[in-house]
Amino acid sequence: MKVEFTHASADDAETIANLVVELTNEISELTDAKPFNISLTDTIERCQQLLNDGHYSGLIAYDGNDNNKAIAMVTLTETYALYAGGKIGVVQEFYVLPEHRSDGIGALLLDQVRLYGIKENWSCIELCTPPLPEFEASLRFYQKNGLVPVGGRKMREML
Repeated sequence: MKVEFTHASADDAETIANLVVELTNEISELTDAKPFNISLTDTIERCQQLLNDGHYSGLIAYDGNDNNKAIAMVTLTETYALYAGGKIGVVQEFYVLPEHRSDGIGALLLDQVRLYGIKENWSCIELCTPPLPEFEASLRFYQKNGLVPVGGRKMREML
């Protein structure tokens, strides 16, 4: 399959938001967790604002045979951590449509993240997997593609 990658702009907020909502719905369904408080309209507006303000970056993978069909996306932020050597990239959301997960799209998208990180002079990239054990396959995918577990669990307090 031919895949085209683009760097997201605020004009791509709806595409990203649709995939983020699919991701959060999938996590909620598979974990029987309380659904995320996510609205498509609010997510589109938030994504536009974050992209416009330069606080957020995104990469979108399109089906090379149908450039209007987004099949995967990743959103990224930049932060700093002394333990990691300074400037790092954090993968906030990473999603591949289920019907394309065995096509190698995820690995290609991670390659694009690495190239972006090198261009931005990041010392590393970090991410949190969705909840385990329900998403054990996600953990294996990331490990197979060069990421290593560094311990801990994501924690949150809503403000």
